[in-house]
Formats: sequence, C-alpha cells, structure tokens
Amino acid sequence: MRLLSSALVTLLALAKLGFASSSSGDSVLVLLDPPLDREDYSIFFGELEKRGYNLTFRAPKDASPAITDYGVPNYDHVIFFAPDTKSYTQDITPQSPVGLLSQNTNLLIALSPKQTPLTSLATEFSLILPPPETPLISHHPARFKPPTTIPVPIPSSASPVLTPGIPPIWFSGAPHALGSTPMPIPILRAPAESFAADPTSDIHADAVVAASEKGGRRPLGGKPDELGDGIQTNVNSCVVFTGSVKMFSDEYARKTLPGGGYVGTALLARDVAMWVFQEKLTLRIDGVVHHRVNESAAPEMYTTNDEIVYTAHISAYDSKTSTWKPYSGIDDLQLEFTMLDLHIRTSFPAIPGSPGTYQVQFRAPDRHGVFKFVSNWKRKGLVDIFIFMLTSWTNRPPRNQLLIPRIEHDPYPCFLSSAWPYCAGAISTSVGFFLFAALWPARDVKGERKKLKC
Repeated sequence: MRLLSSALVTLLALAKLGFASSSSGDSVLVLLDPPLDREDYSIFFGELEKRGYNLTFRAPKDASPAITDYGVPNYDHVIFFAPDTKSYTQDITPQSPVGLLSQNTNLLIALSPKQTPLTSLATEFSLILPPPETPLISHHPARFKPPTTIPVPIPSSASPVLTPGIPPIWFSGAPHALGSTPMPIPILRAPAESFAADPTSDIHADAVVAASEKGGRRPLGGKPDELGDGIQTNVNSCVVFTGSVKMFSDEYARKTLPGGGYVGTALLARDVAMWVFQEKLTLRIDGVVHHRVNESAAPEMYTTNDEIVYTAHISAYDSKTSTWKPYSGIDDLQLEFTMLDLHIRTSFPAIPGSPGTYQVQFRAPDRHGVFKFVSNWKRKGLVDIFIFMLTSWTNRPPRNQLLIPRIEHDPYPCFLSSAWPYCAGAISTSVGFFLFAALWPARDVKGERKKLKC
C-alpha cells in the first residue's frame, strides 16, 4: 500500500510538471510584507495563476510553510515582496537565497530605498546600491506626480528578456548600479535625467543638470543607474532584482502616462516573471552522439586521423504547450576538441531540414591521448548550452568518453604505391651491380698485357 501511494504521488508530480507553464515547475512561494495587501497586486498574481502556477502566500516572519525541509526546497520559485522587512524567520538569512539558487530555485526580489537584509543580498550579486532613503528622482517630464514616481521609457532593444515595443512604465523605488561582474542582464534602465537623492532636499539636482548638458547620465558609483537586472547562475537558475515592488501593483498597471496613452507596467511585469520562472528563452540538450563516418555506433576508441561525426540535439521550451520543441536558432555554436590544449575548434551548425539537430565532421588530430568534446555557449538571457565529454584510458570507456591511442602496426598497409619509384631505383641499381660483377671477370685482358710488354 505504501508503494502504491508513493507511486501515485510520483505520477501526480510528473503530471503536474507536464502541464506547468514553467520548465522548472509551477509551485511559487510569495513572501508578502504585512503592510502590503494581496488584492493590490491582483493583476500580477492573477496572471500567474492563469498560467498554471500554484501560489502560496506567507509573511516574512511566519515559520510555515517552510521554504526548505532538510535542505531540500519545497517550492520551484520564491517571490520576495517584502522590501521593508528587516527581520525574517530562521529559514531566511542573507545567504539562504543563494542556497536556493544553487538548488535550481528561481527568485524574484523587490528592493526598496530602505536598508534591509535583501540589500545585503544584492551586494552578493555585485549590485551597487545608493545610500539608504535615497530613491530615484526625476523632475522631467513636467507632471503633478511626486518626483519619486517616474515614467520610464523602454527602448525597443533594451533587454533580451523584454518583448519589443513595450510602452513606458511607472517606477517608484531605488536604483542600483552593476559591478564588475559580467553576469547581470540589464532589464530596465533609469532615464538620463533621473538620479538618486533624498527627496526632501534634492541636493543633487545641479549635478544632474550639468551631467545632462554634457550628454551623460547621473552616475551611481561611476555606473549607469539600473532599475531591474537578472542574473543567471551556473546551474541555470535565475534571479531578478528590481528596485520597486510597486512595478507589480494594480495601481501602476492602470495609471495613465503624463501625455496619455497605454502604460506597459503590466507587460513588463509579465515578461520579467516569464523569464525568471523559465517560461521563455530556455534551452536544453536532449542528447549527443559521436561516431566514425559511415558508422552509427560510438566505437570503443578512435585512432588518429579518423573522421569523426559529432551530433547534438537541442530543444527550446514552449510555455504555451508546456512541451520541448526542437530549436535550430543558434547560428554561432562551436565545438572544441581538446587535450590539455585546444587542438580543434570548429563551427557546430544546425542541419537544414532536421530541426534541433546540430552536426559537425572533423578529423582526429595526429596525437594520441585523452581527449574531450567541449561546447560552452553562453548568451545573456538564454539558458547556457554546455557540453563536456571527458575521455578515459580504460579498455572499455563509457559511451560518452573518447580514447585516441597510438596506431598499431597492424592497421598500416603492407605496401605503399608511392614507394614504387624508390623500389624501382633500388632494383635497377642492384641489377646493374650484378651485371657489372658478372661481366667484369669475363672481359679480354691478354691483348692489353702484350701491349704493356712492348
């Protein structure tokens, strides 16, 4: 009975994952600050539930439901809508979200101008935050709104995460700057005329005017002001930091722009959630195969100068059908064949007429040893494609290992046709020598001796 119940639980989990909008699961834990009302974010949360997510709400100081049990995450995604909370329960520390990311749990984190534990977490990801209580301020364009409520235009090529053509949005919160790490993916950038300052004094306005006249931006630690950034870990989990929780509110989704027109706050929130929950721009490797030319099975070992065919099958996740479909949109994929040093680097193109199949043929180098296939394709916003196949010296290497030994004497041909000129020269020389040796003693030497006596 226990086995039957465990089997049913497993089947339900697989069925649940099969119909999830996300490629990594549909369970979401929302840490909602008590001053924030859940109904004020009904558009955002309703959109998630409409796409098949199961939302569980919890206050930051509540002990249950737990994020992890015995070190294993209970949720596939966690939303931190607690920008003003300064203390959490024991299962949430500045380092615990890092552990969640290492276990493929995606995070959506909203910051604020206040100093909180989430601020310390942002610095772990090389985000430079302004001093506390210094939100983003802008006096342009002229409007009756507070200077901390800013309309932000979104360029058509702002980020690979966003859908092109999103109208301007409303923003009210804290900016940040990117550090030296290349990992962050810019999603939303502050307008050039905005700056971070105390809204009661506005002491940096003159500096902003001077910077705008020079065509520059208000620097934050020498970096441009960012309002939202995504980061992808080496295990392909995602985290997004935004400087405002109001970006996801119903108020900012319905607020009209100063000049009228449609506001794109809800569209931006949807795109951010789709990316961080891995609904789009998600790739995976379905399988790889390598073999000799005109063969189909991987040999136990190769020899030098063998013609090797390497094939990989790549698919992309389709959130509309919750299925993986073959993907041939990578046009700059490369394959490396290395042994300590790089021996071969070649393009790894897609095969026309065979969706999702990438294939390349190359000759094994004239070197014996332990080789490996490596393909490390990384692009911002897309899940990384990484192939690493290590070789072995064992007599029977696994299917994904490769051994190139020395060529034994047996595989060499017994005779080379290119050696005929040298053989003919050696034979003619030998025949001439034997003829000379046979004719030299038979020559007539008596007449020569008589001539010598005279």
